[in-house]
Amino acid sequence: MIFLGVMLAAIGVSTLVWRDADLFGLPPAAVGIALLVLSAASLAYGVVRRRRRWTVGGEPAPVGSIVDRAKALPRLLKRRKEYGLPGSRLAQWGFALVYLVSPIDILPELLPVVGITDDAGVAVWLLTSLSTAAGQYLNWERSKQRQREP
Repeated sequence: MIFLGVMLAAIGVSTLVWRDADLFGLPPAAVGIALLVLSAASLAYGVVRRRRRWTVGGEPAPVGSIVDRAKALPRLLKRRKEYGLPGSRLAQWGFALVYLVSPIDILPELLPVVGITDDAGVAVWLLTSLSTAAGQYLNWERSKQRQREP
């Protein structure tokens, strides 16, 4: 839902900035504002759902700052089997990296604003996924250290 909210916000802002003709008989300002309102609702729902999953679902909340998470990422990749990181997650990250550097896109960059939104969406997903996984790995590391201490 958070990804959808970001994409709706990008489309809403681009509609407000660059669109001058009516869309489905509505002025572009009304469509842009409606997309931004839907974006805000989607983002709020996504954040609430994620927090509920962390607290109620028993999934550990990520810890650490962005710098701590970036430093923990190599350790996570090195100890991925001990941590229990699924191979499918590594494959998803690999496919995302290949998609970002590949000249072949689902939406070509020749289309004005829409062309870069697919790359931006994949980049946002990749960074948030890496950050969340590294934060959860830091939490796991800290719980292991607490278990070793008497």
